[in-house]
Parts: sequence; C-alpha cells; structure tokens
Amino acid sequence: MTNETITQTTNTIKKLRRSRSDRMVAGVCGGAAKLLGIDPAIVRVGLVAATILGVGTGAVLYLACWLIIPEEDTED
Repeated sequence: MTNETITQTTNTIKKLRRSRSDRMVAGVCGGAAKLLGIDPAIVRVGLVAATILGVGTGAVLYLACWLIIPEEDTED
C-alpha cells in the first residue's frame, strides 16, 4: 500500500464521538446517530425503551458511554 492509499483509507473511517452540536445531556445519542446516519430522535427513543424495558440498563449504558466516548473535535 502506498501512503496515498493509507491516507484515503484513514479519511473514510468513521469514529464514534459525542456530539457538541446535537446534544441534550452529553451528546452520546447525537454522536451515535451521526455515526449511523440516522435521526438522533430514533436513538433517543431506543435508549428510553432500553431503559424502561431493561430496568435501567439503557441509563447505565448511557453513563458508561458518557465516560468512555471522547467528545468530537471543534473543527468537525
């Protein structure tokens, strides 16, 4: 592989980052929606459903993601 091929490959890799612009609490759902290419409301509804049906599992998952996933850079 040449350097140009490596550069093109790394430019197409999507990374999960917490959103700075589309956030209600920490930007986890906004970042996941951006990565998946869907509306953030769908991710939020899924998270609420996981929290209610999973007896709090969604909330624990959200908190873990808040701590683990870095925030997106300002130039994104």
